[in-house]
Amino acid sequence: MNQPAVTPEMISAFAQDGVVMVPGLFADHVDDLRQGIAENMAVPGPFASENRRDGETGRFFDDYCNWQRIEAFRRVAETSPAAGVAAALMQSDRVQLFHDHVLVKEPGTSMATPWHSDGPYYFVQGRQTISFWSPLDPVREATLRCVAGSHLWEKDVLPTRWARGDAFFDPAPYMPVPDPEAEGMRIVEFDMEPGDAVAFHFRTLHGARGNTSGTRRRAFSLRLVGNDARYVDRPGPTSPPFPDHGMVDGQRLREDWFPYLR
Repeated sequence: MNQPAVTPEMISAFAQDGVVMVPGLFADHVDDLRQGIAENMAVPGPFASENRRDGETGRFFDDYCNWQRIEAFRRVAETSPAAGVAAALMQSDRVQLFHDHVLVKEPGTSMATPWHSDGPYYFVQGRQTISFWSPLDPVREATLRCVAGSHLWEKDVLPTRWARGDAFFDPAPYMPVPDPEAEGMRIVEFDMEPGDAVAFHFRTLHGARGNTSGTRRRAFSLRLVGNDARYVDRPGPTSPPFPDHGMVDGQRLREDWFPYLR
């Protein structure tokens, strides 16, 4: 296993912008992840969604929390360089698995991934959080787009349901979802090859265009947390829901459900 070099410049960019590119992070695992996604789409899990919206074309499939039943996802979480790179970028000596996520946009899919921040959907918060988003096909237009510095905003962005657009929780404590292009925010995006990864903080605002190309856009995401991550009560059911977990506000995530990778 070859771990990509994590430079001081990358650590600084992750801290300041909440996003950084990690070339080739999963380069040795592309075939494994493609097979895992094929298994996932053939037998979706209980949280799978087709993200259908009136007037949109194509197919936008996503599913999460399948690493315990799809061996390829488990192998990648446990044997890829992701945990080591996460530790360096988060500046954390421990790395815990939160969950996996698959997002597939078939050719001609017009629906964009709406602007959102993952953190408010989750029952975890802390400074040391990280997601790796990795395409398994070359991407240009349908790549991940992140708003630099949004992880440092004072308020969380209101979580919404992707297909319907309605609020996930009471909107009062949250800031409305901004329009980054209209508001002149600095959007960071990368042309990517299979196995490259974008690393971003759970609070980083991000989205993706539809896939109007003639090829698939399969992406695998791995969500990890570090030393200071703690369970937090949210004002309603979270996504992923993880029911009956038994944790209380301020507690570390239980290790039997969220194992340490290092």
